[in-house]
Amino acid sequence: MSLLLTGIGLLATQDQSAAQHPGEIADAALLIAGETIGWLGPAAQAPAADDAIDLGGRCVLPGFVDSHAHLVFAGDRSQEFAARMTGRPYTAGGIRSTVAATRAASEDQLRANLTRLAAELHAAGVTTFECKSGYGLDVDTEQRSVAIAAEQTPEVTFLGAHVVPAGIDRDDYLDLVCGPMLAACAPHARWVDAFCEQGAFDVDESRAVLEAGIAAGLRPRLHANQLTAGGGVALAVELDAASADHCTHLSAADIDALAGSDTVATLLPLVEFSTRSPYPDARGLLDAGAEVALATDCNPGSGFSTSMPLAIALAVREMRMSPAEAVYAATAGGARALRRNDIGRLAVGLRADLTVLDAPGYLHLAYRPGVPLVHRVWQSGREIPLGPAIPG
Repeated sequence: MSLLLTGIGLLATQDQSAAQHPGEIADAALLIAGETIGWLGPAAQAPAADDAIDLGGRCVLPGFVDSHAHLVFAGDRSQEFAARMTGRPYTAGGIRSTVAATRAASEDQLRANLTRLAAELHAAGVTTFECKSGYGLDVDTEQRSVAIAAEQTPEVTFLGAHVVPAGIDRDDYLDLVCGPMLAACAPHARWVDAFCEQGAFDVDESRAVLEAGIAAGLRPRLHANQLTAGGGVALAVELDAASADHCTHLSAADIDALAGSDTVATLLPLVEFSTRSPYPDARGLLDAGAEVALATDCNPGSGFSTSMPLAIALAVREMRMSPAEAVYAATAGGARALRRNDIGRLAVGLRADLTVLDAPGYLHLAYRPGVPLVHRVWQSGREIPLGPAIPG
């Protein structure tokens, strides 16, 4: 069955390579043919279809691509948030409280929480999300974390190198991560990651973890330069990681290295919002020619939000990105951070992942921050229910 979406006030394709209709098409239509896009262009040229929906002048974007999230966990850290708001700085140590709760939770509890958060992401217009482990830090809990994550997304990341758990020797834990834990988790994961930061893992330790993951068939990505200006970005570029994530503290050499590489700088402004930390230099990265992605980093400690629209608004307001740059980073940029060519853009033959805004254009994502503007969502050509039925 084919479905023609008509009455599109603005079709923001994010397909900058399109010769005929680069970037944006006003008064547009789009044909969904099975799981993919069969046609798009001016409404006056639209082909026939088995069914049609008039979107009433609303804006259509690619589904948002959230390329950094920590969604398999148990417990609550709201008191830690409250303490930060009264002046206590954020450090990496709070992760251990989530580890204790996650280890104690049943698989059904972890699965239910992930399902709830995935539904929140869909309601926020996200059609593809990455999901990390990292709150188990033992073989059994890490293995069940990546297995549960794989039920919801193919973009699963093994993050055994999150922090060193209490009561274990540092070198012994690295051996565990690079050996039995990796072996148990690799069959369920696509990516390997490490938290390269003071209080977590240094550059040499992070390199060992990523190289072990690469040898096991996983692709690298890296938490880099979140709390300090360390060597994480340089390591990510050295190992051709798909992304260096956070990038809060960057030197000029870091920016140049990212601009000269295929490693995407994934920026996570919801974390800076939640921790009262400095925002990354998005303007410097973009002006240097680096590829930038935006993601939620939804996690229970430093940024418990699934709102990609809010991340876009913060990127515009606090990181001096234009609305067009921020939307591109949340769609095509996120796809690049996952090394995917089938999502993040709207073009014939690509996956029919669409987000419809209850607004005439994407400028409203920053113009009306905090307002639930996501009207309808299609994933692989099928509409995702977002709660009560939405009138046609």
